[in-house]
Amino acid sequence: MSDPPKKLLIAASGTGGHLFPAIATAEKLSHYSIEWLGVPDRLETELVPKAYPLHTVKLGGFQGRLGLGSLRLFGQVLQATLKVRQLLKQGDFDGVFTTGGYIAAPAILAARSLGVPTVLHESNALPGKVTRWLSPWCSLVALGFEAATSHLPRAKSVVVGTPVRSQFLEPAALPADLPVPDGAPLVVVIGGSQGAVAVNQLVRSAAPAWFDAGAWVIHQTGTNDAEADSLSHAHYIHCPFFKTMAGLLHRADIVISRAGAGTLTELAFTQTPSLLIPYPFAAEDHQAYNAAAFAAANAAMVCRQADLTVESLQNTVLQLINDPQRRHQMAQAAAALSIPNSAAQLATIVNRAIAADADLPLAE
Repeated sequence: MSDPPKKLLIAASGTGGHLFPAIATAEKLSHYSIEWLGVPDRLETELVPKAYPLHTVKLGGFQGRLGLGSLRLFGQVLQATLKVRQLLKQGDFDGVFTTGGYIAAPAILAARSLGVPTVLHESNALPGKVTRWLSPWCSLVALGFEAATSHLPRAKSVVVGTPVRSQFLEPAALPADLPVPDGAPLVVVIGGSQGAVAVNQLVRSAAPAWFDAGAWVIHQTGTNDAEADSLSHAHYIHCPFFKTMAGLLHRADIVISRAGAGTLTELAFTQTPSLLIPYPFAAEDHQAYNAAAFAAANAAMVCRQADLTVESLQNTVLQLINDPQRRHQMAQAAAALSIPNSAAQLATIVNRAIAADADLPLAE
């Protein structure tokens, strides 16, 4: 009789930036019996139960200064840690894998208390608070950006990039229901529900000049934009969310986007030039650090939202539309930032951490 599969608890919660890399890695760990740790009423409750058993703990984020709210939060962390510790013991788990964020805190603390090997993946150039505080207690920390290493001097770390969904790994065609003519310049705008309304407004005001230059604009507006229907033009297509983002990014000549680590990784894999506008209220301004890493590699242009005007946005995009050589150089630079086997490397790290062989070199 063969031995039962080893058991792995994956702690990933909240946004696609945490969940999609975890799901991509889980697909490479199919020889494990995998269960998931998340938070109620977050994205994982929609995505995870279709594939893995989901356990939830009540937990909030680590924002703001110390105060009464912090005391309540620490109480939540303690309760969540005790619950996760019980889960790990009763489930006889062999390891924990987490993609950071606040759900990582009880997962790492509980695993540490039981001596369970833990692998943490941090996708941002500026690691989050939980990663900075608890990374020394992990078997290994896998990083999306080389720049993150300087913020984790006490952690054992390795740069592996950030896994992406499988549809981004191969060229994808623009969906048939998006009738952009071949050869027409295409500007794709990735708005979202968190803080992108200001960008959406700037884009709609600047877009007529791009239409005059022959460009098309496909605009993902998110769900919180009350003025989403205020612009109408034959070359303008908008929707709260597009399910076929891989095809959009592969076809786009220019992408206007926030600077979340997941989106930047997708832009690297699709080799897409970008204008990045970091979300100004992101925790510790971490999106600015992500954008700076892409700008330093000449893979993107960066504009801070406070400095952006309709005229500056209009002119920056027009310059890129009219400069195919610059776009080609940015595309090549973006491609150089991608690490195609990131999920496989993470799977190897998890395997070796659980086998107590984390010092072995990674597989190619």
